[in-house]
Amino acid sequence: MTLSSKDLTDDLPLERCPGPSWQDKLDEDERPVPEYLRKQYPYLNGFKDIPKERYLSREWHELEKERLWSRVWQFACREEHIPDVGSYIVYEIADQSYLVTRVSPNEIKAYPNACLHRGRTLKTYDGRCSEFRCPFHGFAWNLDGTLKNIPAEWDFPHLEVRSEEMTLPEVKVGVWAGFVFINPDPDAESLDDFLGPEIQQHFERWDFENRYVQAHVAKIIRCNWKIAHESFCEGFHVNATHPQGMGYTGDPQSQIDVYGNAARQLSPKGIPCVMLPETPTEEEMFRASLDVRIGEDLPVPFEEGDTLRDALSRAGRERFRSSFGERVDDLGDAEFLDAWVYVIHPNFQPWGALNRIVYRFRPNGDDHETCIFEMLYVSPFTGERPPPAKVVHLGADDPWTDAVGLENLAMVAEQDTFNMEQVHLGLKNLRRDGVALSRYQESLIRWKHDLLEEHIERGPVSS
Repeated sequence: MTLSSKDLTDDLPLERCPGPSWQDKLDEDERPVPEYLRKQYPYLNGFKDIPKERYLSREWHELEKERLWSRVWQFACREEHIPDVGSYIVYEIADQSYLVTRVSPNEIKAYPNACLHRGRTLKTYDGRCSEFRCPFHGFAWNLDGTLKNIPAEWDFPHLEVRSEEMTLPEVKVGVWAGFVFINPDPDAESLDDFLGPEIQQHFERWDFENRYVQAHVAKIIRCNWKIAHESFCEGFHVNATHPQGMGYTGDPQSQIDVYGNAARQLSPKGIPCVMLPETPTEEEMFRASLDVRIGEDLPVPFEEGDTLRDALSRAGRERFRSSFGERVDDLGDAEFLDAWVYVIHPNFQPWGALNRIVYRFRPNGDDHETCIFEMLYVSPFTGERPPPAKVVHLGADDPWTDAVGLENLAMVAEQDTFNMEQVHLGLKNLRRDGVALSRYQESLIRWKHDLLEEHIERGPVSS
C-alpha cells in the first residue's frame, strides 16, 4: 500500500538515525551538562510539502513585509555597537529602515528612520551624534525623539514644537544576552515572553553579555533569505556538501528541540557519520577534526586511550580559562565540543555554549530573489572589551575567503553558498508545487514555516 502525505499522521513511529546519539555521548563524557540542557523537545507536525511560491513569488515577499517584519522581534545589533550615549546604528529590513540609539547609559530606543517634515531618511550610516538632524531642511530631534528645532518656525504655525505629532514614533526595543532586538508592532508581546524561559536559561550559563564582535561579514547571496537560512537548520546536507566533516561529526545523529519561538540543533563531535563506509579510529577522527594528516605533529596532546572528546574538551578548557576563569571546570565536555545551533524565529541564529558563531539572514533591500547573509564571531575576552569589528561587505561574486577574519569557516560558507543559489534556480524548474522535508532531521524548517504561516494568516495590520 502506498501512502500519500495526506494519509500520514504523527502517530507513525519516530525513526531516528542508527548508532549512538548525542544523549549517548553525554553519558560517556567526564563532565556532564545539567539536566535542563539535556531535555528533549522534538517537533512533529505532519508531512506536508512547503509551497515553493514562498521562496519565489513577489506576492509572498509583500506579505512578509506587511505581516512578518512589521510584527516580529528581530536582532538589530549588539549592545557594544552602541556603547555611548548618542551612538546609533541604522537597521534595515526589506524596504524599512530604523534608527537604534542609546539615549542614556541604561536606555536604548528605536525610531523609523524618516524625517517627520518631508520623509527624508535621517541617517544613512552608523555613528554617534547629539541630535538627529535632517540633511534636507534641518529639522532636528533630540536623542529621546522629542522635536528640537524647526527651521523657519514662523512658517509652521500649525506645528507646536513639543506636540506628539512631531515626536519621533518609537518601536519596541528589547535586550537579551547582549543582543539588541526591535519590534515595530506596538502591541507585540515583550521580548522575554517571545523568547520564553528555556532559551534564556541556556544562554545565561554562557555569559554572552560579556563578549565582543570579533568578526562581522555581510555577503549578498543570489537566493531568497529563507533558502539561505534553511541551509543551516539541518545537518542532513553535511555528507554531500561538507564531506570533510563526516569523519568526526555525527550530523545524522543530531538532536532537534523546539521551544515556541526558539529552537536548537545539537550536532555531536566524536561520532563519525553513519554514511561512511568504514568507521575511523579515535585518532583518525581527532586528526580529521584538526585537519592534520597522519604522520604530522598534532597541535593538541592526544595520548594512548584518549577519545576525541577527551582530548578536545581538555584543550577547550585551557583555551577558555583566561576569559572564563575557573568556571570552565563547571562546564560539560559537550559545551566545548559540540555544535549548539540555536534558531530564534524568524531569521536569527546564535550558536550556544562556547561557540562564537552568529548568523543573520535578511532580504537584500526590497529584492526577494537576493538576500544578505551575515556571519559574526561573538567571542569572550579578557580585560577591557575590544571595539566591535567593522563589517566586511562582500558582493554576490566575492568569495567568503576574502574575509580573512572568518578563518576556516569561510571555506565551509563557500560550500553552503554554492547550494543556496542553485536551490533558488532549481525551484524555478521544479515540476512539483513544493519541497519535501524529512520528518525529524529537517523538522526545524517545518517549524519555521508553521510560525511563518501564523504571521501571514493573522492578516494585515489594522489601521
